[in-house]
Formats: sequence, structure tokens, C-alpha cells
Amino acid sequence: MDTVQAKQDVDRLLISSFKELALHDPIEKITIKEITDKAGVIRPTFYNHFQDKYELLERIIHTELLGPIRPLLENQMINEALLLLFTNIGKERGFYMQAVRLEGQFSFEMIARNCVKQVLLEIMDQKKTDVIRKFKWLTTERIAEYYAQSMCSVVIVWIQSGFAITAKELVEIYDYIMKCSMEEVLFPQ
Repeated sequence: MDTVQAKQDVDRLLISSFKELALHDPIEKITIKEITDKAGVIRPTFYNHFQDKYELLERIIHTELLGPIRPLLENQMINEALLLLFTNIGKERGFYMQAVRLEGQFSFEMIARNCVKQVLLEIMDQKKTDVIRKFKWLTTERIAEYYAQSMCSVVIVWIQSGFAITAKELVEIYDYIMKCSMEEVLFPQ
């Protein structure tokens, strides 16, 4: 087995352990020792892979949520990407219900928003997206931040509502909100 595969196997083991612990305990109270004990590895192994449990959460967001949807986003399949994203979150609702309870500097919202923003910036850079030059203030950074913030806000409210609607309905709602102007939403004809 090569070292890359071995590292990925340990990463998956730590992620699985962390997610399982989060089903029963608040994430902020889960210790590195608990994660490594459950994973059956020694504590220094964790630090060879992650700086802390918040970096572990960031890895989960990148690999399990954003990684699978990236090809869809790159191919302009936005609604399909959102449906896959929301469906994957729904499949692990217990974990994400705990994750959204994280507050402060290492809140789920901040971590997720930064991850989404990074992916959107990478896609815009890859596609050489030229932002509207009419508005010099409107940079790719600001566009990515706007969409990351709006998406995370909708997802967090959905999770906090106990997944009150289906992933498909959430896609339709998000699509509606993003395509309509504020005037259309506030003053429908």
C-alpha cells in the first residue's frame, strides 16, 4: 500500500470516528483523544493529519460535500450540484445538526462559508470568469463571498429547521431566491 493510500485510509478512519462521536456529543466537547481512541490510532497520528478537529471538519466539508459537486458546478449544472449537496447533507443529518451548533471563530458557518468560497474562486479562476467590468468593486472575491454566504445561510436554516423540506424543494427555493430580484420577492405582481 502506498503512503498516499495509507494517509487517505487514516483520514477516513478519523473522519468516521469524529462523525460517530458527534452524533452523541457536542462537537466542541469532543477531544482529540476520544477521536483517536475510537479510531484505534495513537494521538500523534491525528496531528500528522490534522491540526485540530476544526480542520477535520473542514476536510469533511471539502471531501464529502464539495468534492462530489465540483464537477457539476464546473459543467454549469448548478441545480444538480445543489441537489447532490443538500442530499448528502440530509443523509448525515445527525452529524450536521450537531455541526451547525458550533459557534464563534470555529463555527460551522464560518468553516463552510470559507470552503464554499474557496471552491467558487477556484472555479471562477479556472474558467477565467471575467466579472462585470462596469462595476470595478464587484470582484470575483466578492461574488464568491456572496454566493458562499447565501448558500450557507439557506443550508444552516434548513438544518436548524430539522430538514423540514426535501432537498429537492430546497433547491427550488434557493433557485427562486437567487434568480429573483429583491423587488420581485418583496413586491410580487
